[in-house]
Amino acid sequence: MNEQTFINSLKDSGITLTNQQLKQFETYFEMLVEWNEKINLTAVTEKEEVYLKHFFDSVTPAFYVDFNEIESICDVGAGAGFPSIPLKIIYPHLQITIVDSLNKRIKFLNELANKLEIDKVNFVHDRAETFGKGQYRESFDLVTARAVARLSVLSELCLPLVKKGGQFVALKGSQGDEELDDAQFAISVLGGKLNKVYEFKLPLEESTRQIIAIDKFKQTPKKYPRKPGTPNKEPLTK
Repeated sequence: MNEQTFINSLKDSGITLTNQQLKQFETYFEMLVEWNEKINLTAVTEKEEVYLKHFFDSVTPAFYVDFNEIESICDVGAGAGFPSIPLKIIYPHLQITIVDSLNKRIKFLNELANKLEIDKVNFVHDRAETFGKGQYRESFDLVTARAVARLSVLSELCLPLVKKGGQFVALKGSQGDEELDDAQFAISVLGGKLNKVYEFKLPLEESTRQIIAIDKFKQTPKKYPRKPGTPNKEPLTK
């Protein structure tokens, strides 16, 4: 996906980029490649692949969720900032919090935010299990995660952070349906309820992607998330 295809594909979905936003994406790409030589941020570094598989893919939730109506987002395990930083570029009003367990990635994100000249961003070096027990618990309008863990595990890391009435949005590949079946019990226990599964294909790609939107309709029991490592080792199942 070259830059013009990126522009056109977003425009087809109702998103028109300004020159400033295009410059921000260009800067993002340059910094990603530069820092990737020092720390492992991504296996995808070719420009057209980055624009398709990182930038465009990160923005796809906005095709189904109205981000103009959302104020605060938490991105769990965002790595190099996906999907929340591309969403922040397009929706500058968003207040973004990223939690990641690797401090090197947090340093990259801080440098990136400075270069992109974006505000209302907060990068936290922490495990999601610990973070979900602290001051940010049940405080976000929307919590998102992309390619972090299976949905049964991810639900325990993300749903405790969503405020009642908010949403957890997971970006998944074609295996989303299968993961959703396994995760139904965990979602229910944690106070969530499936809203909808959106299926689509990226431009020029054959593989199916899924966005799973889960509503938070009641508070998460205080014992969740469990201690670091436990959700992954012992996912919540019947």
